[in-house]
Amino acid sequence: MPVYLLPEEPVFPPPSEAEPDGLLAIGGDLSPERLLKSYTEGIFPWFRDEDDLFWFSPDPRLVLYPDEIKISSSLHRLIKGGKFKVSTDTAFEQVIQACADAPRKGQDGSWIDQDFINAYTRLHRLGFAHSFETFYNDELIGGLYGVSIGRAFFGESMFHKVNNASKVAFVYLVMKIKTWQFHFIDCQVETDLLTGLGAKPVPRTEYLERLKTAVGFPSQKGKWTL
Repeated sequence: MPVYLLPEEPVFPPPSEAEPDGLLAIGGDLSPERLLKSYTEGIFPWFRDEDDLFWFSPDPRLVLYPDEIKISSSLHRLIKGGKFKVSTDTAFEQVIQACADAPRKGQDGSWIDQDFINAYTRLHRLGFAHSFETFYNDELIGGLYGVSIGRAFFGESMFHKVNNASKVAFVYLVMKIKTWQFHFIDCQVETDLLTGLGAKPVPRTEYLERLKTAVGFPSQKGKWTL
């Protein structure tokens, strides 16, 4: 299948046109309009190669349904013990920078360059992007960030400096969005950490059907609190 070159307008080809590895299109920008449209259509930017942005819609898609989260007994004890303090939307820029700086096995650096940091920080200021932060003795030791549209949360990246710190943030994310009856967390592609927490791959066609329903609800914009 062809890989599409995006025009200046914030439009995308159908996700069904993606390559087997999920690559759908190249080009475009990281404007708020294009980013928000991409998520509502089941597409996300993954990385930049020199001047080109690469947009993906993988099949299958890794998804976590809030009622299906798996919390191990050790993680449950850690959360209940109160060793870590968790907050949301208090350190967004520090979280995304830490995600960019985090070493990744088998990768030389991160796709989260300064343009990505600036773009998602803009979304955060517009009330669509959110972070969950884990602290120990007032030090940021883990967290995650993503985008919220309607009743869907699109996870972007996680980091930890202490074991289980990002998992704790993820559990708090799930607890928070359950209060708003969110339909799912889009985890994008499979990782051992996320499948261990209960995420599972679903066919892209099923994901897109659920996505269409979820983004039809009003968004929980603005600063989130726990």
